[in-house]
Amino acid sequence: MGKWQNGKGTLTIEGRDEPVALEIAASYNARRRGLLGRTGLDGALLITPCGSVHTFRMGFTIDVAYLDKELKVVHVHTLKPGRMPLPRLRARHVLEAEAGAMERWGLRPGVRLSVDAQSLSGA
Repeated sequence: MGKWQNGKGTLTIEGRDEPVALEIAASYNARRRGLLGRTGLDGALLITPCGSVHTFRMGFTIDVAYLDKELKVVHVHTLKPGRMPLPRLRARHVLEAEAGAMERWGLRPGVRLSVDAQSLSGA
């Protein structure tokens, strides 16, 4: 994919027929805001570019998948609020979802993802 922009779209997971609703946070402000101030999330949030995240001031536990430049899953784990894991050196994007979602979707290291994005004007 070329230059990423804030927007919405769909996430397709290798081996899964049903796509997942997706929000894309590509601008500095959108990446910085992430999921702060939310009480949940329908679907997933793709933060790009991004190699690490934290859950300080988060209101709920999240699943985090680190993706390489080709949108292949490098690592997946669950983070409770108030945590700051080590950055993943090969990660270029981070996918966040509510805890338990990634296991239901079959996300694990080595799985490839694809994104069909629609940009948001003025975002």
